[in-house]
Amino acid sequence: MKNIFHAGTGKITTLHQLFLEQLKDLYSAETQLIEALPAMAEAAHAPALKKGFQTHLEETKGHARRIEEIFQSLDEHDGPDGKTCQAMKGLIKEGKETIHEDASPAVKDAALIAAAQRVEHYEIAGYGTVRTFAELMGHTQAAQLLQETLDEEAATDEKLTAAAAKLNLKVPLGHAKAHA
Repeated sequence: MKNIFHAGTGKITTLHQLFLEQLKDLYSAETQLIEALPAMAEAAHAPALKKGFQTHLEETKGHARRIEEIFQSLDEHDGPDGKTCQAMKGLIKEGKETIHEDASPAVKDAALIAAAQRVEHYEIAGYGTVRTFAELMGHTQAAQLLQETLDEEAATDEKLTAAAAKLNLKVPLGHAKAHA
C-alpha cells in the first residue's frame, strides 16, 4: 500500500514529522490555489465576487509565505515543496468544471461560491489540525502564524456565505417555494 503521508521517504514516527508532512500538503494546496484563483475571478460575474477572489489570491500568497517562514524558523532546510495535495487537486478540478459550465451568470456565481467554500472548509480543517500540532509541540511562533491563516480562511468563508445570501437571491428557484 502506498504511503500517502511521506511520499515513500520513510515511516512517520513522530508528531513533528506528521506536522511537516501536513504543512507540505497545505503548501501544495496554497500554491495550487494561487494558480486557480485568477480563473475563478475571471469567471465570476458579480463585481463583489470577482473582487473577493482577487483579494483572496493576495491572502493565499501570504498563506504560502507563512508556511515557508515556519519551515525556516524550524530550521527545516528541505522546505515545504515536494508534495502534491491530491484533495486540492480534486477541488480545483471541480472548480474548473464549474468555470466551463454552460450556466446563466447568476447560477455560475452561485456555483463558484459553492466551489470556493468547499476549498475554504478543506483549508480550515487542515490549518486547525496543524495549529494544534504546533501548540502541542511548543512551536509558539508557528502556532501563531497558523492561527493567522486560520482566521483569514474563516473570514473568507464568512464572506462567501454573505455573498451567497445576497447573490443567490438572483438565481431562479426552478420550483415553487415550499410552504411552511
